[in-house]
Amino acid sequence: MTETIRIGVIGGSGVYDLPGLTDVEEINIQTPFGAPSDKYILGTVHGERVAFLARHGRGHLINPTKVNYRANIWGFKSLGVEYLISMNACGSLKEEIEPGHIVIPDQLFDRTRQRATSFFDEPGLVVHASVADPICPNLADILYRAVAATGKTVHKGGDFVIIEGPRFSTKSESRVFRQLGFSVIGMTAIPEAFLAREAGMSYAIIAHVTDYDVWHESLEPVTVEMVIKTLLDNAAAAQQATLNAIEMLKGAPPTPWGDALKDAIITNRSKIPQELKGKYQLLIGKYL
Repeated sequence: MTETIRIGVIGGSGVYDLPGLTDVEEINIQTPFGAPSDKYILGTVHGERVAFLARHGRGHLINPTKVNYRANIWGFKSLGVEYLISMNACGSLKEEIEPGHIVIPDQLFDRTRQRATSFFDEPGLVVHASVADPICPNLADILYRAVAATGKTVHKGGDFVIIEGPRFSTKSESRVFRQLGFSVIGMTAIPEAFLAREAGMSYAIIAHVTDYDVWHESLEPVTVEMVIKTLLDNAAAAQQATLNAIEMLKGAPPTPWGDALKDAIITNRSKIPQELKGKYQLLIGKYL
């Protein structure tokens, strides 16, 4: 494949395609980490070529812990993606962030335990990527304006706590997360954001609030049916916001995170095994 696609979109729960695309084709991508969640859907909108991937597979076949995040992000990188828009279902941990609202978070807090959070986990190549600011502020600002243009209530900023899943929180956990000041809670932005940084991409999130998690005693505890109903009610606005963002990204400069690994490789270059240099050529080839 010779074309370069600079904009990628990851669809979360309830969002399994991106309407409005023309010149559509679907492709399989093989990666050193196995198969991605589904085929990548390539298409054109607003004159831009875009790559879309359903995070859980079309039909929602893969739970949050079992998503092959490394393969998904590697596939986007192999296509040339620099700007990666992520759509995520989430629960609210604050009264003022109501179900049906949208949040553009600016920080992440990791409460996962079973996932590989880096591409580089083999002896012979040590990489320490900086993720102090895991969300690209430039892309987040575009997403905020893109959602606001739809007329939906949107909150800019906030701490997004990511839990392992697939279960929802206990009431005790939910109350503690509120005490810690988190804004919203979800299951999939980590390790996506960390891997996107290692892949030199701008990454930001459109977080769709489906419920008040389980801390809100006046409401029924969250159920899958509740989550999906609210998310589907929001789907049109979410997809329109993504299309708005793609239009705003036309002619965007190179991602500011393109050299995120420039000073992150700690291993002496002469000591890196050739097989690892070959395996990770896509990510670190320009630094070797």
